[in-house]
Amino acid sequence: MSYNHDIDYDRDGDREDELTETQIVNLLKSSLQQEEEMLKTYTILAERIHDNDVLKNRLENFAQGNAKRSRQLEEEIKQNEESH
Repeated sequence: MSYNHDIDYDRDGDREDELTETQIVNLLKSSLQQEEEMLKTYTILAERIHDNDVLKNRLENFAQGNAKRSRQLEEEIKQNEESH
């Protein structure tokens, strides 16, 4: 039987798969774009629903969650760009 730590490739201290600061910022920016796109999609869907208040409310909540994550990602990007 093997455990996760037995197959952890970084266990030996080798960092060949380590991300650079630029790669991290680029991944954060990509995630931000995805969150913003989902926010738009959920908002538009919620606005078009008139006969299902439960679904409309859930979609609005999804959009609010995306907005919160977008703000968090923007802050992370800003902090990473300022520190490097």
